[in-house]
Amino acid sequence: MEGDAPIPPRNGEGDRAKRGGGVFATTRKTIELARRERRSGNLPEVVLWRALRTRPGGFKFRKQHPIGPYSLDFACLSARLAIEIDGEVHGRGDRPQRDEIRDSRLAQSGFRTLRIPARDVLNDLDAVVRAIVEACKAGQPLHHPSDGPPPRAGEVFGEKP
Repeated sequence: MEGDAPIPPRNGEGDRAKRGGGVFATTRKTIELARRERRSGNLPEVVLWRALRTRPGGFKFRKQHPIGPYSLDFACLSARLAIEIDGEVHGRGDRPQRDEIRDSRLAQSGFRTLRIPARDVLNDLDAVVRAIVEACKAGQPLHHPSDGPPPRAGEVFGEKP
């Protein structure tokens, strides 16, 4: 039967097995935690999410996004920026050391962490959103193509069909 021939991959798929992984590899436990936290956000997170949902500066944000063993309060994946809203508990006990370890592990994955005190979100939301947009801009690539996407495989740059 002709079914013995391998099925060619669909557009965009390579010959590698789909395993997920890379920077965004995470566990089912972390995903469930993120889902639970999305539903039960605290007031500063709810207020900030209302502002970030409008895509300020043209940036898309995710709420309670799981990366590795962590669930980020907010993330801008295009700028590789993790945004954490820190309440008073982040200054107590071993929490500062745990936050430092978390930030360094995220940095190893290419993410910068912006920590914002919860009181700042409640006191001056506009300034917080401006700071987030500036941090996102700082994480963007320096060079953007001005005349469209790069040529496809087999095409010669600048040649018109």
